[in-house]
Amino acid sequence: MKITAIEAIPVCVPLKAGLTAKTAHGEHATSPYVIVRMHTDEGITGLGEATVSALWSGETQGTVLALIREYLAPALIGRDPRDITGVRRMMDFLVKLNPFTKATLEMACWDIAGKAVNAPVWRLLGGRFRDKVRIKLVVWARDIPGSRRMAEQHLALGVTCVKVKTGLDPETDIARVRAVREVCGPDIPVTIDSNCGWTIQQARHCLRELRDTRLLLAEQPIPAGDFAALAELRKESVVPIMADESVFTLQDAWQLSQHRSADIFSIYPGKHGGIAATADIVAIARAAGLRCTIGSNLELGIGTAAMLHVAAAFPEVDTDSFPADTIGPFYHDADLITQPLQLGPPAALVPDGPGLGVELDEAQLSRYRVD
Repeated sequence: MKITAIEAIPVCVPLKAGLTAKTAHGEHATSPYVIVRMHTDEGITGLGEATVSALWSGETQGTVLALIREYLAPALIGRDPRDITGVRRMMDFLVKLNPFTKATLEMACWDIAGKAVNAPVWRLLGGRFRDKVRIKLVVWARDIPGSRRMAEQHLALGVTCVKVKTGLDPETDIARVRAVREVCGPDIPVTIDSNCGWTIQQARHCLRELRDTRLLLAEQPIPAGDFAALAELRKESVVPIMADESVFTLQDAWQLSQHRSADIFSIYPGKHGGIAATADIVAIARAAGLRCTIGSNLELGIGTAAMLHVAAAFPEVDTDSFPADTIGPFYHDADLITQPLQLGPPAALVPDGPGLGVELDEAQLSRYRVD
């Protein structure tokens, strides 16, 4: 089998009214992403999705399109898409970094590989450890009344875990978390995510002040890059620490494990450069005795499906204890797939169709493409 053509299609999908995101990284009201269709000489088409954000990885819709058009597509056309190791090596040789760009092409290769043998991606990864993925919904960094309302809306949907965005102003952050804890009561787990927004001094203060709220975990409380500082904070904290912005690469995962900087890794294919790269990071976590869960960059349907296959395949992706963020379609006006994923809450179901188990909705694609 050979790749014959690669289409990279720019799309722009708004978030739903009332559910637009606000975090320490800024506001997110619309998603300028890229959908990939990879064609083969055997008539099998693979799908991929690049959920890019300049603030997150430095990639934009424009960089994805340029890199695929000028570097990656010319090198991949004529290759066997099932040779995923070879595809990864070729992309890493041609282009440094840019994980979301590489992930969308590698994702399409997995989709083709699964369709070629009529098997879901989770089976290609070794089998399905779980068929349901417990999820959490997010309360964005809004004022206190708005945070309360959003938490109430999430609970009414049946969610069994709520994440609160922090990392802006410590005192307002503390008040927001306390308000959400009041809404959730004592039995619904609450997590926080500071998106690198606190200094280590602020993180110490906030985690001390929030001890009585019994947080399930604190996600990326301080900026990425200083593994020793995160380890120092973890040693002082009674709240488990989850690394997200700190764990993009395999080397990041190794450094975090060596420094004992985190209890949990937030993982997902886009951030790591593909499904196989995510599996590599899971192996580091396994060796270090750490757990993982699935994070998010507010994916649409194709990207979310890829995340669900990873969550299904690996025991170390402990979404029962640490619920996942496989919730991007919940926040968007469209998911660009013909049959919506069953996302719950409280749990998402893992697709069981061939490949990624989703198909592109051509009508939605036409509506939201931005050529």
